[in-house]
Amino acid sequence: MSKTVNTSKQLQEIVVTALEDLKGLDIKVIPVGKLTSITDYMIVCTGTSDRHVKALANNVINDVKTNNGKAKSEGEESGEWILIDAGDVVVHVMLPQTRDFYNLEGLWENNAA
Repeated sequence: MSKTVNTSKQLQEIVVTALEDLKGLDIKVIPVGKLTSITDYMIVCTGTSDRHVKALANNVINDVKTNNGKAKSEGEESGEWILIDAGDVVVHVMLPQTRDFYNLEGLWENNAA
């Protein structure tokens, strides 16, 4: 079902659904709109392998574009960490060890509190 993305909340829901559809692990949605003017939400998700990370990222990009949104990505080569910039939502899909090392949600959640 395709619809035009009208709000950052709708976009965030589309992204989370896309990650859940391919069994993304430990999906965290962090509202960062009060901390930065760059984006409203940061979403962090874990994939079980580089192939899974790539599949999750591709599913997010496809679903955002299907719903008339825009998305661009970086990091597809290694599949260790793929960043998706969908404007009001930034998505980080990572392997477990990469996510543990960088602890992005810890950095942002601590500042949001």
